[in-house]
Order: sequence, then structure tokens, then C-alpha cells
Amino acid sequence: MGKRRILKKQGSGVDSGKRDRTLSKISKRHIDRAILHIESTFNNTRVSLTDKEGGMLMWSSSGSMGFTGNRKSTPFAAAKVGEVIGEKSVTIGVKEVEVFIKGVGSGRESALRAFAGKGIQILAIHDITPVPHNGPRPCKPRRV
Repeated sequence: MGKRRILKKQGSGVDSGKRDRTLSKISKRHIDRAILHIESTFNNTRVSLTDKEGGMLMWSSSGSMGFTGNRKSTPFAAAKVGEVIGEKSVTIGVKEVEVFIKGVGSGRESALRAFAGKGIQILAIHDITPVPHNGPRPCKPRRV
């Protein structure tokens, strides 16, 4: 008889190695004020932190945190991404943030709440989700 393998399930759903790796990649700059961009789609949630000119300081997404498939688009995954970006931004000295939210996914609010839980003051929240003004011309009807 062969050896039995014992598989341990992780309760958090996040690969701890990937979380530690994302926390290790931190910018050396010290910035007091920044802009937080949250893009929440039906399949993923991406959070990025930029300086006032738009230069990228750090980013993370639920896919890069180790979530796969349907779990990438959950509010839980978005909250974990918000926590990681919040921890990284505290280490570079960010105190105030202006937030731009884009998209219609389920992780919009939970990513922002998790980020705000790290003690960073939010100055303004802007919703920049694109809204079509009647969109393109529809297709011709099919002739059978």
C-alpha cells in the first residue's frame, strides 16, 4: 500500500505565499497624498495606487492574490486586495487618498471598505464608470 496524502484546506482562500510576495514589492518613495483606482469587472477586481500625476506606485488584483475562477469576482477577494494595498500604502506613508471607482462588479464597495479600514483618510470618491449614450448602431435584421 502507498502512502496517504493529507491535504489541508486553507480557510482564507488566499495563497499566503502570493500575499507575502505582493507585500514584499513596495516602492521606496515616501508620499503623503495619492490616488486610488478601483476597477471592478464581472470577472476580476483590480486596485492600483498612483501619485498625483498618475504614476503607478503599486497595484494588486484578485487574480494576482491567488484567487481563480468564480472566486476572483467575489467581494471577499476584492476585500483581500483592498487590505493588501492598504498595508502597502501605510508603509510608504500615505495619509490621504482620493478614490476613483470604475466598473459594475460586486467588489466595488468591499475593496474600498477594506482599504479604508487601514486608517487612511479618504478625501473624495468619484464614480467614473462609463455610461453609453445610446451606443453604436444596431445590426441589420437577419433575412432568412
